[in-house]
Amino acid sequence: MPAGPPVTQDFRGKGESVFRGVAQLNLDSKGRLAVPARHRDALLERCAGHLVITADADHCLLVYPLPDWELIQQKLEGLSNLDPRVRELQRRLIGFAVDVDMDGAGRVLISPELRRFAQLEKSVVLVGQGRKFELWNDERWTQLIDSAGSFGAGGLPVELEGFSL
Repeated sequence: MPAGPPVTQDFRGKGESVFRGVAQLNLDSKGRLAVPARHRDALLERCAGHLVITADADHCLLVYPLPDWELIQQKLEGLSNLDPRVRELQRRLIGFAVDVDMDGAGRVLISPELRRFAQLEKSVVLVGQGRKFELWNDERWTQLIDSAGSFGAGGLPVELEGFSL
């Protein structure tokens, strides 16, 4: 039996991977991120290492296997851009989207624009989120986790009422 819980598993029996876990990583001097070994095989199998990285409203980056991103982009492009909120979302998600390929060492290059957007320097955090990853500035991630669970004046979101762990 392998040490520790599996972090990449079949997604609901559909042959798709689930990405879990938090990894503290470093970008190299060229802005490359070494994908943790535990996720590389799943990404190679799922999308031959073809990924899309884009900007999120929380000022982190979203990293998708290409097939998953293509479905999201198709949905975004199908929305009416008469609503300024939709246009803003399309601009951020599609406008910042960059196609990247893992190299032979399992690294991906994070563009300077995306590094600037998410304030990524050397120390970063890669967070598995099911079908995608989030990539955070280490300090911003720590602040987010330190304040996690404090829902503020609005209280618990309606979607979480009755939810238990």
